[in-house]
Amino acid sequence: MLEGRVSVNGVTVTELGTKADPAHDDIRVDGRRIKAPERHRYLLLNKPRGYMTTRSDPQKRPTVLDLLKDVREYIYPVGRLDYDSEGLLILTNDGDLAARLTHPRHGVARVYDVRVLGEPDAHDVSRLAKGVTIDGRRSEPADVVALGAGHLRITVHEGRNRQVRKMCDAIGHPVTELRRIAVGPIRDPKLKPGQWRDLTKQEVDRLRKAADHDVQRRAR
Repeated sequence: MLEGRVSVNGVTVTELGTKADPAHDDIRVDGRRIKAPERHRYLLLNKPRGYMTTRSDPQKRPTVLDLLKDVREYIYPVGRLDYDSEGLLILTNDGDLAARLTHPRHGVARVYDVRVLGEPDAHDVSRLAKGVTIDGRRSEPADVVALGAGHLRITVHEGRNRQVRKMCDAIGHPVTELRRIAVGPIRDPKLKPGQWRDLTKQEVDRLRKAADHDVQRRAR
């Protein structure tokens, strides 16, 4: 350190024990800046209809990042929520957690409030629960509750493209409205469409535990 190799904010360090913070100070060793470790950020957004769940869109449609203009970190959506759907979406720059939440092996539950055309009967509900063929492959078992008047609550453990819509198409009751109300243990009925907030440390810990639990559940 006393050889002139280290500088802080342009001043060569000459004393042992000099303190500096790489998050705020320009610290260099042999002229190369030492970067602070990336700060992980975890956001919960209530996505409105009419927004793409991507960082950018070739067709110039609005994306979920347009709702997060005050966020400086490079974050990205975890999983899918299609253009015509709304509801809870997690965004982060924590690649490990994002992978655990989206990989089929972990199977973290997603819960949807779904409005469909017509009134699904008990047979329709049973078909959805047992799995239907979509895109040439059978969907995994789901938890399905009929709430009446074309209203279903569907819990899935897969993340296939437009899965819930395709499942309902398969039983002849197309979706008219779809809203995700939970991602694993995370819910927030007070969060209005277009609003977002940071997840608490406790919520992030619960998400990690949910991924571990679902791996164990699916392994049995």
